[in-house]
Amino acid sequence: MIKKFLFTALFLVLFSPLFAQTYITNVTVADVEKQKLIPNQTVIITNDLISKIQSTKIKIPANATVIDGKGKYLFPGLTDSHVHFFQNGGLYTRPDVINLRNEVPYEKEMKLAHQTMEDKLKRYLQNGITNVIDVGASYSYLKQRELFKNKEYASSINMTGPLLTTYEPEIYKNLKDEAPFSLVKTVDDGIKMVQEQLPYGPDFIKIWYIVGADGLETEASARKNLPIIKAIIDEAHKNNLKVAVHATERITAQLAVENGCDFLVHSVDDEIVKDDFVQLLKKNKTVLCPTLEVSNGYENTLGQKLKISNHELQTADPFQLGTLLDLRHLSDTVLVNKYKKHMNSEKEIARMTKVNTISSENLKKLADAGVLIATGTDAGNIGTLHASSYLNELIAMQKSGMSNWKIIQASTINGAKILNKENIFGTVSVGKKANLILLNANPVDTIENFSKIDRVINNGVVFKPESIIEETPLALVQRQLNAYNLRNIDAFLEPYAEDVEIYNYQDKLIEKGKAEMRKNYAAMFEKVPNLHCELLGRIVQGNTVIDKERVQFGKEIVEAVAIYHIENNKIKKVYFID
Repeated sequence: MIKKFLFTALFLVLFSPLFAQTYITNVTVADVEKQKLIPNQTVIITNDLISKIQSTKIKIPANATVIDGKGKYLFPGLTDSHVHFFQNGGLYTRPDVINLRNEVPYEKEMKLAHQTMEDKLKRYLQNGITNVIDVGASYSYLKQRELFKNKEYASSINMTGPLLTTYEPEIYKNLKDEAPFSLVKTVDDGIKMVQEQLPYGPDFIKIWYIVGADGLETEASARKNLPIIKAIIDEAHKNNLKVAVHATERITAQLAVENGCDFLVHSVDDEIVKDDFVQLLKKNKTVLCPTLEVSNGYENTLGQKLKISNHELQTADPFQLGTLLDLRHLSDTVLVNKYKKHMNSEKEIARMTKVNTISSENLKKLADAGVLIATGTDAGNIGTLHASSYLNELIAMQKSGMSNWKIIQASTINGAKILNKENIFGTVSVGKKANLILLNANPVDTIENFSKIDRVINNGVVFKPESIIEETPLALVQRQLNAYNLRNIDAFLEPYAEDVEIYNYQDKLIEKGKAEMRKNYAAMFEKVPNLHCELLGRIVQGNTVIDKERVQFGKEIVEAVAIYHIENNKIKKVYFID
């Protein structure tokens, strides 16, 4: 493999005039393996590969594309090592956790997940994530991923088939090609179900190592199912496939690794790991993905205590983000209040604090010891939105005590190592895929600088982030609605034109300009209790969006119609009809 890429790189250097080329000049290049920044480099991309990197002056062909990288930083594209395309990240995506099928049938949610897969991939790319690993899909998604192979706008996808599990939630039974789980009851079942996935070309096999569903205590349950786990791992390895395992208890994680698991997709969260566990992971070269934030997504959504950053409000799928706020107005108040009460109970807050503390301490201990850590979000779960949630995970990893350089390694080269693809991507190196991000600020200084993207380069094609997803009137209106319900004045005003005009229908001007809006709405966000806008209906006609709304101001409820006129990708005029 190494010889092949070196030969390709040499060929491209010698015969570069025959190929489309991009030159990034005067740029600071990140060497993520040696943890250093190399200033004043010129990086040459020929077709989809990095063909040359040098510091001396270079003659640039007249027909080449040139990007001035002065004051900018070139990093490998990021990898999210734990996503699920069959889940959308919104409120209705996990009916086994909260059953809201009376509000949104699960069949509709499954269909939506397929329809929005392209949008998800574009959002990953927009956020500098050029590679994703789906650690629990279905046969239908293994088929659908083929549509996106080598698409310039799509992050590359590595994917497993259905999760092999000794416990299957009722809702996911009998879904055929859509099933994200395959129930394994015996050793023979485990072997057979690995073999069933092979014709679909999975990149690896995934086990959902769930304990306690059989009524046994944790260790007894883990050991009872161990022969099945071992049989699956052995059969996968026999077919040259690595194995990822969901194991959140120390005992399940330990047994999985002792029996050949290659990739632990979550932190151990039930106890602080001991040195023998750390050494076991190091010896076996097991990669661990901590997914620190996913549980908080459930807690904060179902407990109705969401705090969503401006970054997420601007880059997430606005419609899935909007569903996370629906609990404020759903008709099944008994169910909603039950979840809210539980998630905000003293007992549950103490439990989650303990889980978060253990997970964080374990990550720091493992990272300091040299265990391979890979950044992953578990995106698709309720409250963990695709692509936009990545920054939250980086910040959580930093809070655990990991250095920024180690987080950067976890987000680049270590993601490639999961599937032995470190010779293909993961560093800025000659011969590797030109999957890169050009940043306006240095993430070694501040990890949040990964959001300050000047350009994304995918398979050698250069994108401005704002060009990847087309702005629409509908998205603009939904973004301001989300921010309104979160009382976020900056995010609320972002979709509006600077000289926006607000009217009472038909022509009575009541506000003009963002400054006046800021003054009035900021005061309302600060002072009005129980503020919430429920969307009752929506019509989109060209650049006009008409929303029927029910708005709660404290104890008062008002129904109104808002007509939004969009010009130059901003909300230019709004008409309210009471």
